[in-house]
Amino acid sequence: MSSTAPSPRHFLDIHKLDRDTLRGILDAGVSLKATRRIPTSARPLQGRTLVMIFEKPSTRTRVSFQIGMQELGGEVVILSDTDSQLGRGETVADTARVLSRYADAIMIRTDDPEKLRDLEKYATVPVINGLTDRSHPCQIMADIMTYEEHRGAIEGRKVAWSGDGNNVVASWVHAAVRFGFEIRIASPAELQPRPDLIEWAREAGARVVLTDNPAEAVHGADLVVTDTWVSMGDTDTGSRHNLLSPYRVDERLMERAAADALFMHCLPAHRGDEVSGAVIDGPQSVVWDEAENRLHVQKAILSWCLN
Repeated sequence: MSSTAPSPRHFLDIHKLDRDTLRGILDAGVSLKATRRIPTSARPLQGRTLVMIFEKPSTRTRVSFQIGMQELGGEVVILSDTDSQLGRGETVADTARVLSRYADAIMIRTDDPEKLRDLEKYATVPVINGLTDRSHPCQIMADIMTYEEHRGAIEGRKVAWSGDGNNVVASWVHAAVRFGFEIRIASPAELQPRPDLIEWAREAGARVVLTDNPAEAVHGADLVVTDTWVSMGDTDTGSRHNLLSPYRVDERLMERAAADALFMHCLPAHRGDEVSGAVIDGPQSVVWDEAENRLHVQKAILSWCLN
């Protein structure tokens, strides 16, 4: 008598998982952080291997996933464009089939969301979205963990975004639906998030405010977030700077937020462009906690995917 293997647990995007699952991952991340330095023999992923595919360079994603997997007892194999046949024309489907025979999970950081979808379709092991041009879910899970460490539950809070309506803000919109907070997005008309994303979020009951006025978005906000003006692969550097310079998060803009508002940036940051040095290095900034929490929340994601 034959049996069908269970479907792998993928971590692809925040909106693809329900609130309880996401909350469970965050709770696990908090626990893993609290117990990280306590001596233990527990190695829940011992004997497991994670393959990481990097088509875009990374510091935080690479180091946090590698150390996280190792701390859980697992092994890591890292592939760049020059290390794999993906960079030489092999299909994602064939790569997924082969890696599934070798490894226990696959993490990909890529420009093309279609590659993530193909990995999901053809891999027989869990696939984790380390970043695409459409979303960055691991980052926003770490951001929510960070906010709640400092200010308690994010439900009902006001999150303001000032800058490019990019992949990071897309995952913030997904999270607004799942975690019940208001998201206000200030972007120039040319760089606002995709209309279908905003329509989906509003139909799902989220409070989403779109504006081209950063002062309006930040007014009374509990959290202010921004990102670099020029992402890897962008070629319109000059026009982006011209469009986005009014959206710089500086001391004057932060004064519009709530008195106890926090500031976040997923890094790397360019002081003087999207954020002033006084803000990112100031008392309201939690960017270093945010970066650290990538490690803890991704350990929780790996554990959820593989256990």
